[in-house]
Order: sequence, then structure tokens, then C-alpha cells
Amino acid sequence: MTTLITRDELAAAVAAGTVTVLDALGATYHAQRHLPGALPLAPGEVDARHAALLPDRDAAIVTYCSNPSCPNSGQVADRLTALGYTNVRKYKEGIEDWAEAGLPLE
Repeated sequence: MTTLITRDELAAAVAAGTVTVLDALGATYHAQRHLPGALPLAPGEVDARHAALLPDRDAAIVTYCSNPSCPNSGQVADRLTALGYTNVRKYKEGIEDWAEAGLPLE
């Protein structure tokens, strides 16, 4: 099971530039809005894109999707862990929680 990260922890990491944030909703949703600096990576794209997108397997990575009932962020996190990434966490509450808290979106 993927370790979770809180909104406050994620906001601090984003502000500090110490995390790679992955939008697990896919490119269409990513184009509409996403967390600051987030990169689109849907579950079906992980195997094909992970090496180019995430060359450092020890870097801090956080996945998110829309809300706690969305499975995408967990699927991406689990697959990255299976591929050897060592510092993957999931923002379970997702972009809906981030937006409701009034935090910035791109």
C-alpha cells in the first residue's frame, strides 16, 4: 500500500520544489486544470513513459487524481513502486480537496 501525504505536506513540498507531482487523471483533465507543476501520467501510460518522465527512481513523487474514490492515483503509485521507485506517495483527497482549500491550480 502506498504511503499517503497530507494536503499541507504536499503544499509545502510543491512550494519548496522538492517533489514531482503526477496528475493520474490523464492529459485531457490535466489540460483543464492541475496542481502547480504537475505532470500528466495516467495508469495506462506508466510503463511506456516512466523512464523518460521520472529518471531518478529515488526522487520524491506524489500521485493524485480527483478525489478519494478515484482509483487512478493508487494505480499509478503502485505501478511506479513495482517498477522500483522508492519514494512514492499518494495524495488521496485529490484535486477537488486542493481546489476547495483555495490552493493554486494551473
